[in-house]
Amino acid sequence: MRPLTTDDIRQQYLDFFRDHGHAVIPGAPLVPENDPTVLFTTAGMHPLVPYLLGEAHPAGKRLVDVQRCVRTQDIDEVGDESHLTMFEMLGRWSLGEYFKEGAIEMSFEFLTRVLEMPLEMLAVSCFEGDAVAPKDSESAGYWKKMGIPEERIGFLPKAKNWWGPAGAAGPCGPDSEMFYWIGEGKPRGNPATHEKEWLEIGNDVFIQYTKTPKGTFEPLRQKNVDEGMGLDRLAWILQREEGARNVFETDRMKPILEAVFDLQEHSAFAAKNRDEEQIHREETRAARIITDHLRAATFIIADGVSPSNVDQGYVLRRLIRRAIRSARTLGIEHRGEFGPGIARAVMGEYGEFYAHLHEREAVILATLKQEEEQFGKTLQEGLKRFEKVMKEMSGSTIDGMAAFHLYDTYGFPLELTKEMAKEQGLNVDEAGFKKSFEEHQDKSRAGAEKKFKGGLADHSAETTKLHTATHLLNAALQKVLGDHVSQKGSNITAQRLRFDFNHPEKMTPEQIKAVEKLVNDAIKADLPVSYHTTTVEGAKKEGAIGVFDERYGNEVKVYVVGPSARPTKWSSGRASSGQDPWNEPFSKEICGGPHVARAGMLGSFTIQKEESSSAGIRRIKAVVEGGPKEIEAATEA
Repeated sequence: MRPLTTDDIRQQYLDFFRDHGHAVIPGAPLVPENDPTVLFTTAGMHPLVPYLLGEAHPAGKRLVDVQRCVRTQDIDEVGDESHLTMFEMLGRWSLGEYFKEGAIEMSFEFLTRVLEMPLEMLAVSCFEGDAVAPKDSESAGYWKKMGIPEERIGFLPKAKNWWGPAGAAGPCGPDSEMFYWIGEGKPRGNPATHEKEWLEIGNDVFIQYTKTPKGTFEPLRQKNVDEGMGLDRLAWILQREEGARNVFETDRMKPILEAVFDLQEHSAFAAKNRDEEQIHREETRAARIITDHLRAATFIIADGVSPSNVDQGYVLRRLIRRAIRSARTLGIEHRGEFGPGIARAVMGEYGEFYAHLHEREAVILATLKQEEEQFGKTLQEGLKRFEKVMKEMSGSTIDGMAAFHLYDTYGFPLELTKEMAKEQGLNVDEAGFKKSFEEHQDKSRAGAEKKFKGGLADHSAETTKLHTATHLLNAALQKVLGDHVSQKGSNITAQRLRFDFNHPEKMTPEQIKAVEKLVNDAIKADLPVSYHTTTVEGAKKEGAIGVFDERYGNEVKVYVVGPSARPTKWSSGRASSGQDPWNEPFSKEICGGPHVARAGMLGSFTIQKEESSSAGIRRIKAVVEGGPKEIEAATEA
């Protein structure tokens, strides 16, 4: 294999699939639009759910992109050789065109011909089958046809080789994963027999079923392919001969890691006189956590998230504070300049491809500085609490629940509590801590399942109506408050919509009533909802609203509520002048859907609450009631 940089691999993936008829589309932001089933974009397919369900994509049936993703389920594994919180996923899709054979042929060609991976170093896994779907011998047969020997093909259960649905119901299907040998000696076995020695580098998902709300599985009329390959892992594999022993030593990650160690060398508090082997293990893991977490935090802030105690903001805060705690292990000062310093290194490595990092640089640095300073104060409060725990305890072991309270309330990881306890000649009830931690996770998981049940990903009638209502709300806010208003986020469940928008002050009761009335007037008029495809420039010229950034490709869908023939702006003043107010569009917005066919299907619209979300950002929570239980979808104009 020839040495390839991370940038080389990324570009070669896009070029390869473009040469095979795939349209290159831009990656989406890390915060999914109108998908409450997840806090972050965890895979490239999230922005494409409507198209996996059959809606026509403006760019065609073959797509390819590079998607930044955040996953936190493996956060405790970060620090090893391969796990990351934020990573780049290379993705390509077939929307109802080629299926298993074509997908596998192209995956194999990219790995072996373009990246020149030796055949003997590769293995795959396929779905072993269950009561819902049969054993995927078809995929295994295509891999054999490509040259993968039978002993390198493992069959694994649904927990390993099945994707979806994203919500309670929706598209799903078996997948086939690709692996590279990282064990000692010659490759042997397969991922089913030697799991730890094979590194997953890619996954072809064959979306051929839909799970119904009743829990049954039915074949999809449109069979899709969703491929994802981990760019960071591919870079590690292809740079091993250049000395990369893990993902943190690849060409784009290593300079960030070195920036961490550089801060340690210049710290006045650098640890001294400890066991060399122990310090190496601890500090290597700590430096990797800092590298990963602050890289993720930089990207998350760049996509508009601020630290908070809920949702995406809570995850961001946890990442930043975990990085700060790891800085303590390395003896690095954290008084407001530590996080910004590492963020500058991240922007230096990734800013060329992700230009929005530089555009948001001031916000990124200010956010990290403020959170670092604030956590410094929380850390002091936690130390006071630790001292109180020691005074109140009997014996030489700190209670597990007390240790968890330090973790949950003050951000102290178990390792920090153990370290401080050891300094005082004390132990910590680790089993008790683990029990309290697991109970907390169970409650959080149950709460999340309750909160996100019935999300937009299942395209239920309720979520579709509420999604359409956000378009009416967005337009009404602009008409009442002014053209400065733009959407800053939304979250839709089957019960309500939540809509964030920029506005410098609290809305008055009169303004809230005016917005509510405009939306309900449009509903009562039963305005038609349709869409057409155009370019981004064309959408701008016709007055469509939307966040015109890198998330859009060359072609976009513009959804129109009201007559769509004329692009002139709707004016609420026409009603009082005796002219028909509905001879022009009420709302015109770039979106991927889904939407109802007519506004009258929404029922009645009620704003339940208007409140502050963050500085300069207001939040509205609203519901729609009534309307038909079965709805028609908007069609192309």
